[in-house]
Amino acid sequence: MSPPVAPAGWSRWLVPPAALSVHLSIGQAYAWSVFKPPLESALGLSGTQSALPFQLGIVMLGLSAAFGGTLVERKGPRWAMTVALVCFSSGFLISALGAASEQYWLIVLGYGFVGGIGLGIGYISPVSTLIKWFPDRPGMATGIAIMGFGGGALIASPWSAQMLESFGADSSGIALAFLVHGLSYAVFMLLGVLLVRVPRGEKPVKSAPSVVEGVQVSARSAVRTPQFWCLWVVLCMNVTAGIGILEKAAPMITDFFADTSTPVSVTAAAGFVALLSAANMAGRIGWSSTSDLIGRKNIYRVYLGVGALMYALIALLGDSSKPLFILCALVILSFYGGGFATIPAYLKDLFGTYQVGAIHGRLLTAWSTAGVLGPLIVNWIADRQEEAGKHGSALYGLSFVIMIGLLVIGFVANELVRPVHARHHIPAPRKAADVGQRQQPKSA
Repeated sequence: MSPPVAPAGWSRWLVPPAALSVHLSIGQAYAWSVFKPPLESALGLSGTQSALPFQLGIVMLGLSAAFGGTLVERKGPRWAMTVALVCFSSGFLISALGAASEQYWLIVLGYGFVGGIGLGIGYISPVSTLIKWFPDRPGMATGIAIMGFGGGALIASPWSAQMLESFGADSSGIALAFLVHGLSYAVFMLLGVLLVRVPRGEKPVKSAPSVVEGVQVSARSAVRTPQFWCLWVVLCMNVTAGIGILEKAAPMITDFFADTSTPVSVTAAAGFVALLSAANMAGRIGWSSTSDLIGRKNIYRVYLGVGALMYALIALLGDSSKPLFILCALVILSFYGGGFATIPAYLKDLFGTYQVGAIHGRLLTAWSTAGVLGPLIVNWIADRQEEAGKHGSALYGLSFVIMIGLLVIGFVANELVRPVHARHHIPAPRKAADVGQRQQPKSA
């Protein structure tokens, strides 16, 4: 499937909606916590077990993005979006079969493994194309698209909760909800497949520099630089801190205020998940656009430094004030989303636009690691504390302290980022296409 080239006069503002249709769909992953309590009740699972499909999905997101990044660059966004559509929707259909037959391993296989591949390919599918369409505002461009991934749960969370209420929270009701998700998202993602275009030539707009001007680093060379691994740590720490709340959001807010005079209902907990999704989405466009003004390193100082402060406030005072708990969680999730949306522009600043999609894919292995670490830390500690007879906010105190430490590590890694040494640059007389022909078969 060859990439569709935009005809003369094609508006570059048609490309972000194409990306959004895919990202809004795969962003459903952030609403997984809505399914956790019903699955635990229907199938007799622990909190750690019910997190497994989500964890595996994030692991496969990073791995498929890393191994498929160069292939996505070569095949183009339409091919990538089609693969994402097939895998993501199929994952839901397999999960529906698993829920109906009460075979939990099928849910893990479908949602986690197959659907996770769709997450990874779909996530990186528009990034390189958007940067080439918007070289003058890369942070804003990637923020618009990646905003959709953060905002997917804003739609999916109340929608899923309503389906579970209508269909029932038993295994058959969960199966039907999965089935509706799979079919609906297939139709919605198809809109992006049909609409997406790549720019004509190397200068999609008059203000755009050539994609081989300035600092350009291939994907193979990028992973050999300290800058790449500093950003890997930065992304991993920021994601771990955010995903630890997001994956367990609904049961967490319920536990935090269970022993107070104002307990949180199931419906209100689903609303909290939707609020987190809104903050995640707003942070992706708001903070990434701000990074175009103040710089990538400065914005990550905000994400990591202020994020640690927000976690400290929740740990110390969160159970005494519901508004404070919600506000701090919203800020953390806005930084979480902003970190995802800003990282492609950070990579573009350091490594150039050549193979930036492939570099981004490799960096997303940090997300795979964080997708295991964040839920594991929060769920495992909560399960152990519950076994020890603790309850309420005491289930999460230790995990929040760990998150503060991880954010401090990320802050230090960001301070170590420096411009890439000239020995890693593609020499100016060599054409990017020539380098690509020699390197792509080995790095695909």
